Amino acid sequence: MATWSVDPAHSDVQFKVKHLMINTVTGDFGSYSVDVENTADDFSDATVRFEAHINSINTKNEMRDNHLKSDDFFNAEKFPTMLFVGKGLAGSGEKRTITGDLTIRDVTRPITLDVEVGGQMVDFYGNTKAGFEIAGQINRQDFGLTWGAVTEAGGVVVSDTVKLALNIQLQKNA
Repeated sequence: MATWSVDPAHSDVQFKVKHLMINTVTGDFGSYSVDVENTADDFSDATVRFEAHINSINTKNEMRDNHLKSDDFFNAEKFPTMLFVGKGLAGSGEKRTITGDLTIRDVTRPITLDVEVGGQMVDFYGNTKAGFEIAGQINRQDFGLTWGAVTEAGGVVVSDTVKLALNIQLQKNA
């Protein structure tokens, strides 16, 4: 069995949310872990554990970041991490999917994400690397992130749809 860990220098975890329904705000998690176990070279039997630290949210706006960490959204004090546990890449070739359970706050729901497999390569130091681009979307309301506001003109401040975009490079553990 092979085990893999994230290479944080070559990975990023982003989310995108519509603000006022006219533009998109992007944020990321600066602290997270990804651990994978597999025996099949194509990752079809992989067990994936992804954990993001809520206090590492960064939207380039400290006031917004603090609001996201508050009980209106993630409640980082009570629920310091977000967790995804998935099993195996379905399909074949570069375009695949992974299904698993996503837990935000105290709510766990199944989700399916699109995975583009970049392949494997040995780097200059003899380390085996594997690359993946992962995309999907969730409805934040499904996970208890129910804060909302409406402008005087009747516009929604924050959309319910959250787009996920992860670029993950794994390194095979020795």
